[in-house]
Amino acid sequence: MEANEEVKENCNETDNEKLLSEKENDNQKKKRRFQRKYIISFILKLLFMIFILWVMFYKIFGIYAVKNNDMQPKIMAGDLTFYYRLDKSYKSSNVVVYKVDGKKYVGRIVAIGGDTVEITEEGKLIINGDTMIESDIYYQTTAYDGDSDTVKYPMKLQKNTFFILGDYREGAKDSRYFGAIPVEQIEGEVITVIRRGGI
Repeated sequence: MEANEEVKENCNETDNEKLLSEKENDNQKKKRRFQRKYIISFILKLLFMIFILWVMFYKIFGIYAVKNNDMQPKIMAGDLTFYYRLDKSYKSSNVVVYKVDGKKYVGRIVAIGGDTVEITEEGKLIINGDTMIESDIYYQTTAYDGDSDTVKYPMKLQKNTFFILGDYREGAKDSRYFGAIPVEQIEGEVITVIRRGGI
């Protein structure tokens, strides 16, 4: 009788051990499944965030670190400009980021398609026969002295082209050198500037 009881106890112990190990295995499997789900969920959220950022900064907005002082004193070399890409209905006085020969520039639109632009020897900017009085521009608008033969005054702008000047009129490289800028070369309108120079 005692031997039978011992055998039963041993059987019960081994059964209990099996149950415990099965429970442990089940718990470990559940834990692994949970970890896998968590990792997959994290990766999906990360990919979604990357996609949203890509859409935001490559399709809707853009960031450009200004390389020179063509727009001083309002925008200086080193400043970060944030620009909006989607609205292509640019007007005079809009500050835009545009691209020529693979390089980006920042400038102010002074004339649009259909306008006639003239720059006099006295350093005056004339649009459609009217001399422009620009209160925020502190430099004379002189013609570019380089070797550009694409710019002849008076210049009649074609449809969907823009005459863009830097605010630093005495040193900026702009439409006085490049000529009229087609709308396809305009990246977007500057909406805000973060000043980084002098930090």
